[in-house]
Amino acid sequence: MDKIIGMGNALVDALVHIESDSVLDAMNLPKGSMQLIDERRFDEVSRKIAELNPSRAAGGSASNAMLALANLGRTPGFIGKVGNDEYGCFYSDTLIAAGVNADFLHTAMPTGVASTFISPDGQRTFATFLGAAATLEPEDLGEEMLQGYRYLYLEGYLVQNHELINRAVRLAKNLGMKICLDMASYNIVESDLDYFTKLVSEHIDVVFANEEESRAFTGLEAEKSLEKIASMCDTVIVKLGARGSIARSKTAQGGYATCDAGEVEKVVDTTAAGDFFTAGFMYAFTAGCSLEICLKAGTLLSTQVIQVTGTALPENTWSEIREKIEILCKA
Repeated sequence: MDKIIGMGNALVDALVHIESDSVLDAMNLPKGSMQLIDERRFDEVSRKIAELNPSRAAGGSASNAMLALANLGRTPGFIGKVGNDEYGCFYSDTLIAAGVNADFLHTAMPTGVASTFISPDGQRTFATFLGAAATLEPEDLGEEMLQGYRYLYLEGYLVQNHELINRAVRLAKNLGMKICLDMASYNIVESDLDYFTKLVSEHIDVVFANEEESRAFTGLEAEKSLEKIASMCDTVIVKLGARGSIARSKTAQGGYATCDAGEVEKVVDTTAAGDFFTAGFMYAFTAGCSLEICLKAGTLLSTQVIQVTGTALPENTWSEIREKIEILCKA
């Protein structure tokens, strides 16, 4: 099976459940968005978080996907930057303990924190202080970091750093790697649409987007946006939330597939739902499964993580997931 390495913002998630979305209004945080904040604003948000009994987890889109892949039994890699602080130690220890080959870079800046507000309906809103993660620069990357991997997975939150993405893409292509991109957030796509368009059409092989992100990218609704993006790359997946997912691929068996959303009694927290979906999809995709099976594998993981706060699933749950996903891949 082909190996995958992710590159993304190394962030510790500070997670709180809120009783009302009025909390978001009071802090001027649009529900469901990811807002980048500076250190002064981070201090304000942290004080509010501290009042709400937060939990913490290693986070960041690419990191979440690689952690899930490691728990499925793969040996993925991760490139990210953390501070020389307690949060940085927590972050690196979490990934390494899970079995991720993490290539951590360090800086004197504090480790980044994603303050995550979880609404009563499970929707999450991020106020993200990038900290050390924002200091990941093109010169930090070397070809040796990517050797031995077939896929490079990039999170859309990094796309704002054009030079970093350009170097990563160039190094990966020099090694004959395939490149995956998760679009990350509709407001990120909207704010840098021209570059996203150039990146996808010229360099990206696999695109993951939710319905809002695909609409922000193409101006079209789900099915039409799928076709539009598919004309620009090899494989595209559009996640439709409670309506499931759709995908089109020039190389995967089936070419076009749909999948219903899994049944869930109660959505607790949608944090990392898309990232876990990606992990399940890529697990099956790199095993040569059909496009339909890939979507089912992604759905299997995403339905599990939305039933807990954060991303930490108990080992007995992972054991059940591994058994189910192996059955799927043999179908």
